[in-house]
Amino acid sequence: MEFSRLALLATAIAAGLYMAWNIGANDVANSMATAVGAKAISLRQAVLIAAVLEFSGAFFVGSHVTKTIAVGLVQSEALSDPRTLMLGSVSAVLAAGLWVFLATWKEMPVSTTHSIVGAMVGFGFLLGGVRGVVWGTVGKVVLSWIVSPMMGAMLSYFIFKIIVRSIFSADDPVGRGQRLAPFFVMAAAWIIVASLLAKTPFGKKVSGWTGVEVTLGRAIFVGFVAGVLSALFSALYFYLRVRAGRGGYADVEMLFRRLQVLTSCYVAFAHGANDVANAVGPVATFYTIFREGSVGRFVEVPPALLALGGFGISLGIATWGYKVINTLGSKITVLTNTRGFSVDMAVATTVLLASKFGMPISTTHTAVGAVIGVGLARGIDALNLDVLWSIGLSWLLTVPVAALSCVLIYAVLTVFF
Repeated sequence: MEFSRLALLATAIAAGLYMAWNIGANDVANSMATAVGAKAISLRQAVLIAAVLEFSGAFFVGSHVTKTIAVGLVQSEALSDPRTLMLGSVSAVLAAGLWVFLATWKEMPVSTTHSIVGAMVGFGFLLGGVRGVVWGTVGKVVLSWIVSPMMGAMLSYFIFKIIVRSIFSADDPVGRGQRLAPFFVMAAAWIIVASLLAKTPFGKKVSGWTGVEVTLGRAIFVGFVAGVLSALFSALYFYLRVRAGRGGYADVEMLFRRLQVLTSCYVAFAHGANDVANAVGPVATFYTIFREGSVGRFVEVPPALLALGGFGISLGIATWGYKVINTLGSKITVLTNTRGFSVDMAVATTVLLASKFGMPISTTHTAVGAVIGVGLARGIDALNLDVLWSIGLSWLLTVPVAALSCVLIYAVLTVFF
């Protein structure tokens, strides 16, 4: 019996590592695809930067407390047996990992969070039938399929049009770009700092370090201060460049390239901090039951599990990260530095707005929508509709395929354990 328990624990840890690997392989495109597609950085540089930042975000500021995997998705009366929840946790993370693996193999960007949700739907249906699933939560996931890409598309379209009309359409685009550049720097710094602090694991850690609660309002204020300071610094930079006779349109284009890399780095760091729970959360649930015999609504995530998740995400980026980066960065539409900057700003802004209004969003779906938005700014012909059809189909299949896979894997595990 003890050997069987240890074997099941080893299976759970391996499943978490497998899921983390798949998260790295698929979700790295959310942060680095636009920078690679716009040639701001090379694919090799993107893989290296993302691997370091994703691990740092996961290990140093990843949440040490996460919701039990079934909370909000499976009716509580269906979870009275700890052994059943243990097997369900392993089945869910394996099922989700398998679907993300298949999607990455086909170079399709899918939501890893929705994959976990789909797996838990299968687990809840297995335990209690239709009544075993909290369909309200599932409804929020379905809503995010619509809300996330629409918000991303509208914001990226709007941001790119501002850049075009305020700079490229001016009689003196170089002079106009130099004058307006500090405002774009301010907007980027404001959104990045506010998003990094607002309702995130990093924000909670800052609250613990300072003894002052980081509310959304305070996060926005600190971001505004950072934005103003960044704008003043960039204004001085451009003034000195012009005085030295080196100011020009190339400097303006280089500004957007650097801003794009900065926003991509932010998304990578924040993703590691926020999404590592998708891989190690189920394992933490399993380990808590394994050690204590029961589990509450929230579980502690040991630092070793955060390190395991961060390592798995980095490994996925290094080995298969290029596949989805290729799709998001070059197959949907042609990206430039200004378009890539618009996409990254749209994603970061959507995440910030979602935290403010409590809206269900998917970073992956938002990123795809944002790429569509900058493509639409040039007309529908600028989009590869065949690729978009394939992506949409993969989104629709995520929940049912993950659910069915969870049921099948659970049946197999009950035989062996």
